[in-house]
Amino acid sequence: MKKRPQLTGRAAILAVVVCAIAMSLAYPVREYVAQRRQIAQLERQQAQALKDLQELAERSRRLDDPAYIRQLARGRLHYCGDGRQTCYVLLDPAKKARKPAAGATSQSAPPWYQTLWESIEAADRGTGQSVELGARTPAP
Repeated sequence: MKKRPQLTGRAAILAVVVCAIAMSLAYPVREYVAQRRQIAQLERQQAQALKDLQELAERSRRLDDPAYIRQLARGRLHYCGDGRQTCYVLLDPAKKARKPAAGATSQSAPPWYQTLWESIEAADRGTGQSVELGARTPAP
């Protein structure tokens, strides 16, 4: 009996057809998955937008309430009522600004025009030395 080859012509054609079908379906399946992912992302964005809209509607409703406006004015602006109330503002001693020591000098930079003028004077003398900020050079 003659031994049959493992891969017949029919099997090769069948394999080519199956590969062609698989390759023709790969792109639509990939697009389907990408579109489903995009739909899910858009649904999350829509849910977040609805949540933000509800928060803004609640805030708008609260801002229409005169009692809430008075509460905000008292808290943020230290507004005191119409005279029936006595308001006090307590200062926190821990937050006081630190004052410089009595003998300390301020190390602020001189104005730009003073530095420019000093550099022009140094160039006029021809010393060729650069002038540092605020350093006065002696006149010749």
